[in-house]
Amino acid sequence: MNTPHLIHSVKGVLVAIVCGLAITSCADLARTGTGPAFLIIQSVTGARGGTTAGTFASNLESDVITNSSVFSDVGQASIRAEMKNALSTTTPSPINSVTLNRYRVEYRRTDGQNQPGIDVPFPIEGATTVNIQVGTGSAQVVGFDLVRLQAKLERPLRNLVSGGGLIVISTIAEVTFYGADQAGNVVSITGSIDVKFADFGDS
Repeated sequence: MNTPHLIHSVKGVLVAIVCGLAITSCADLARTGTGPAFLIIQSVTGARGGTTAGTFASNLESDVITNSSVFSDVGQASIRAEMKNALSTTTPSPINSVTLNRYRVEYRRTDGQNQPGIDVPFPIEGATTVNIQVGTGSAQVVGFDLVRLQAKLERPLRNLVSGGGLIVISTIAEVTFYGADQAGNVVSITGSIDVKFADFGDS
């Protein structure tokens, strides 16, 4: 029996197992953050700009031009915070509350054509200041720009006006919120919403 070869094989298997566990741990850390609290997105909704009612829905039909004008589309996310250790008898304190300070919106198509400025709008970032208390059981509504006005003046959205070239661009908008608890532990959370771009008829 070739003992050195067997030892080498066993070592290789152990290294693979350890690496696999490390990757899983890193993924969990990136998803939940380093602090004792984590964020939960209950819903992400959007509303078309240029309307007086601004009705929010779980998907958005973004009009690239409305009555010869261009408007931003807005979004809302319902976010709550909870402690990671659900079995702890310690009451959450103000230091565990999470303050969101910025967000990022990225668009992607399911067909894999995702070059910004060519296939999809450029990603956008914005600032926000919202404090979310831990353990209240209720969500905080966070507003943000889902589609900025500038995006409708640039390719590929401007190519949709009057059916020029393209007709519809269907995307998934991924919205990531970033923040930290009062001890400085970084926290982030990502939610998604369907966004369909076209030159829809004006009422």
